[in-house]
Amino acid sequence: MWQLDYPWLLLLLPLPWLAYRYLPAYQEARSAVRVPFFRGMSQAVGEVPASHGVRNNRPQMCLNLLVWGLLILAIARPVWVEKPIERQQPVRDLMLAIDISQSMQTQDFTDADGHKIDRLAAVKQVVQGFIQQRKDDRIGLILFGSGAFPQAPLTLDHTSLSLLLDDSGIGMAGPNTAIGDAIGLGLKLLDQAHEPQKVLILLTDGNDTSSAITPDHAADMAAAKGVVIHTIGIGDPQASGEAKVNLSALQGIANATGGRYFRAEDRDSLKQVYATLDTITPHQVNTLSHQPKRDLFWWPLGAALVLLAVYHLGAALWSQRFKREVADGLE
Repeated sequence: MWQLDYPWLLLLLPLPWLAYRYLPAYQEARSAVRVPFFRGMSQAVGEVPASHGVRNNRPQMCLNLLVWGLLILAIARPVWVEKPIERQQPVRDLMLAIDISQSMQTQDFTDADGHKIDRLAAVKQVVQGFIQQRKDDRIGLILFGSGAFPQAPLTLDHTSLSLLLDDSGIGMAGPNTAIGDAIGLGLKLLDQAHEPQKVLILLTDGNDTSSAITPDHAADMAAAKGVVIHTIGIGDPQASGEAKVNLSALQGIANATGGRYFRAEDRDSLKQVYATLDTITPHQVNTLSHQPKRDLFWWPLGAALVLLAVYHLGAALWSQRFKREVADGLE
């Protein structure tokens, strides 16, 4: 459909009529020879003196009014409004921090067919399904062991993210567990995001033993930045050393940031954890709409110029023809 961007300019349309109605006729003082018997001479030859000016030239008056209306329409800026173009923008950034330390090779999980698999394989299967369900969220991936490393930045390219997750292997980041460093790296990556909601999902099966920053301090930093951390513990709290998961520390991290703590003892419970996370962090998107406009002002402007050109060209041709007829009559 079409519309006027400045419809209030149409109030200028009656301006010529107001000028015609209330302003006096333009008169110009010029030197002339006064002939007191001019009227008698006109009557003798049977000619009537013509009165010049727009007031007595109705075609030109109508043309002027039409051109004025077209010019006002042009400056009111008529535009053609196209169909709206909508784009969805995510309002949440999710960062996944997954433990790939040596203890993740423990085969105490089962796959869908009932075969024994290691913890990382089970995590991959469940996380892949979680990623596929978060089509409108930007998701990043951190892998940590003795150190924390960014595997994928925040992205909407979930296909590439899934491939990078598949390529991760146990021990790639070292045999130990650095939970505090993983949280710190997650905060650094989330600082680069501009979305209002930022979530870090931390999964580990061990105890923090090699971080440069303690998990408690990292959790306080996350809380100050408004980052929510959900923690998932899948290790054995009765084990010793690196294999022992510190459930109380994970629970403290979640509580400090307003997140949730989960305990996953097998693949089914791990799957239920991510289903719960999908519920408490639902899809939210901002829909941005834009309607392109095409300017149409050149149509009335062009019509006004064409009318003026045609009128003056016709007047010039008529004047030349009249002069030739007069010249022929004198001959």
